[in-house]
Amino acid sequence: MKHVIIGAGAAGIAAAETIRRLRSNDEIVIISADDAVHSRCMLHNFISGERDEKGISHISDEFFVKNNIRWVSGKAVEGIDTANKLVRITGGAEPYDKLLIATGAESICLPHAQSLNAENIFGLRHLRDAKAIREYAKQAKNIIIIGAGLVGMDAAYALSQIGKKPVIIDRAEQILALNLDPYAANMYMQKFEKAGCSFVLGREINQVNENAGKVDSITLNFGQKLPCDMLVMAIGSSPSIGFLAGSDIACNGGITVDKYLATNINDIYAAGDVTGLSGIWPNAVKQGETAASNMCGQPATYDDTFAEKNTMNYFGIPSISLGKVMPGSGDTVQVRKDKDKYQKIILNGGQVVGVVLQGNIAHSGFWLQLVKNEIDISKANKSVFNLSFADFYGVKEDGEYMWVL
Repeated sequence: MKHVIIGAGAAGIAAAETIRRLRSNDEIVIISADDAVHSRCMLHNFISGERDEKGISHISDEFFVKNNIRWVSGKAVEGIDTANKLVRITGGAEPYDKLLIATGAESICLPHAQSLNAENIFGLRHLRDAKAIREYAKQAKNIIIIGAGLVGMDAAYALSQIGKKPVIIDRAEQILALNLDPYAANMYMQKFEKAGCSFVLGREINQVNENAGKVDSITLNFGQKLPCDMLVMAIGSSPSIGFLAGSDIACNGGITVDKYLATNINDIYAAGDVTGLSGIWPNAVKQGETAASNMCGQPATYDDTFAEKNTMNYFGIPSISLGKVMPGSGDTVQVRKDKDKYQKIILNGGQVVGVVLQGNIAHSGFWLQLVKNEIDISKANKSVFNLSFADFYGVKEDGEYMWVL
């Protein structure tokens, strides 16, 4: 049996490991456009120079040899011939018995910049993006980052560490609006400003202006124009499915899969960001493992759709958010903070529905279980901040393992 995996990210590597564990003699081929395996979460550390190419890898040096995997690196996939079970790549084709598509996602470009073929517009999703940003930044003086979410702030942090002073623009009134509440976000914003970054928040982009094949300025609503000789797009991503155009593999935004992560075509599976199911690393790993198990004839289902988990660490300050970051109707909030630590718990009907931790994120695994599994803590006879695993015991109910105070 020959398994071909397109993509060497979290899902693709996890799938390869699972296949090798389940089928020691099967052939495994991984095809990737990048020529180095890397963690997308650490690309900013490469740009900043805090880590080299090897330092952002999430596999060992011996991974491919040890697992008897053939790696076709630096090759773009041009299409899939499902009738003949072939993956068409630059300069050739790779036959398969079972195929996993784990190509991840690509950076989104602003609608009024999509038609531009400017050499100084960058996304940040791949190692090749990070390499291009690091190289071009050497000559750039007026760097603008559009988007103050995790990717935008990663780029801002990295560029500030190499002596650049980027301007970050976002329509939200705060940075990291989907990831942190205003208090925790402001803690980071102060650090970024001290490092030379500046922010234009609550504003829209009206126009990206080009001159002689390069972006030279950004026009905001109300007519304000900012000079720009390097533009980083960090406004989101979309599943990387361009190579499937004209194929019979069903897509609806991302590749459509069932609970087994199988597509509508026999022997073809998909996992990770390309499915649009979840954008966080642990879920991509789980999807890769699930798809691989099914590729090996061992039925497994994927049902973990919890994606409301964000971790970050800028300027030595770690943070994590789980579930909601801002309370809604009927929610109550408990806060505990001092000069080094900030903790916020959002509760609704006896359940923890949101957590923000900054400065000290110890025991975040405990809070994740409470939020993810909707555990009732209404009978707790102590402060919510003092709860721990020791306060619960496990029981089985309808075959499911439950936590009970």
